[in-house]
Amino acid sequence: MPVVGVDAHKKTHTLVAVDDLGRKLGEKTVAATSEGHLSAVQWAGQWPGMRFAVEDCRHLTRRLEADLLRAGYSVVRVPTRLMAAARRTGRQRGKSDPIDAEAVALAALRDPDLPTARLDGPARQVKLLSDHRHDLVVERTKLCGRLRWHLHELDPELHVPSRGLRRFHVLDELATMLGRFDGTVARIARDLVSRCRELTTQINALERELDGLVKQLGPSLLTIPGVGALGAAMILGETAGASRFKSKHAFARFNGTAPVPVWSSNKVRVRLNRGGNRIVNTALHMAAVTQTRGLGPGKAYVDKLLSEGKTRTEALRLLRRRLSDRVFSALLTDEREHQQPATMTAIGRPERNLHTAA
Repeated sequence: MPVVGVDAHKKTHTLVAVDDLGRKLGEKTVAATSEGHLSAVQWAGQWPGMRFAVEDCRHLTRRLEADLLRAGYSVVRVPTRLMAAARRTGRQRGKSDPIDAEAVALAALRDPDLPTARLDGPARQVKLLSDHRHDLVVERTKLCGRLRWHLHELDPELHVPSRGLRRFHVLDELATMLGRFDGTVARIARDLVSRCRELTTQINALERELDGLVKQLGPSLLTIPGVGALGAAMILGETAGASRFKSKHAFARFNGTAPVPVWSSNKVRVRLNRGGNRIVNTALHMAAVTQTRGLGPGKAYVDKLLSEGKTRTEALRLLRRRLSDRVFSALLTDEREHQQPATMTAIGRPERNLHTAA
């Protein structure tokens, strides 16, 4: 099947079409607008059965992928490392937009199991809210650090409890105390207390909203010991549909719990996978640590591994791999129960937005 490789940029997209053997068929540059995407579709129509391959840079290709999917084309996403490898082995030396677009197409020809772009589901909302909450938490943490230094300067004997600056009654007491001080440091401290209160209010509201969405989209996921609403939101938002993975092993490679083989000859050895989706990996790690504290079957499993000579770190890695399989099964169960037909447009095509996390 012929492939159109796309090198995407903010203002323009460069397209190169290649046949099944990798021979270049044509080249075109279009504007990064809906009109330019329509021109690309019309240009690709001269080759029947054409599919599109885009470099996996979601913020640049989101609109293009949506337009191509609505036009009925298949779209695959090529990781940057595969595209770079294809460019190094290409016939033409150097780097340009056409060379990059051709490298994307060649990488898509060589690897038939690349992830495909798909029309969006409700998990996109979970991802956006979860990411926004994370950004607010990072901002609050930074402000709390600055506020503690100002409070120490004003009163070295003042004790603020650990994580106390996220509690409203502690913020109220600080605001009252700071009213007794004059000067620039006290004024800045009062502003930071006010900002911490505002951020905490927003974070709590987002957590309540995420809790409701997760209970609706992932009830089976929440039954896994150690997986709370925030961890489930991280998994749902980043996974973007477990059905797109062909097996639990593919899902484990996606989240970084599948080890990397590093052996030769007769002795089989593996090493820690430091790749994969680190957000899902973090959620699995939090669940694993929670289980080792006595919630769920993880503690007995880890104790068994420790008695066999494994280190605690190795035992936690193996528990994460087990949890990955269980999470994958729960995601599939929830998706089967919540599958609904997409709303149809006037011309009979599904009308949804593209998902960002695939």
